[in-house]
Amino acid sequence: MSERSHGLFSGRARHLARHHKPGKLAISSLMKKFEVGDKVAIVPKGLFKDIPHPMYRGRVGTVTAKQGGAYVVEFSLSPKTKRILVINQRHLERIS
Repeated sequence: MSERSHGLFSGRARHLARHHKPGKLAISSLMKKFEVGDKVAIVPKGLFKDIPHPMYRGRVGTVTAKQGGAYVVEFSLSPKTKRILVINQRHLERIS
């Protein structure tokens, strides 16, 4: 019998929270504004309950729309595979 994994998603949410230290969020990070066509990077911040999946950490995509208080971001995993995520502005950083 093999030994169980001790990876990021094994166990409880408490284990996941250890890998995402909330830190202090400034008001300016909650008030970010992006325009359609802006290049953004996905950087999970804040509580672990609403973070994007860690697979998408560091990906660079393009803002395609605004949906409520969040933004729709489109990026490609490979030349043939595109992904569309709805992400809160606190997890996005503008790329110049």
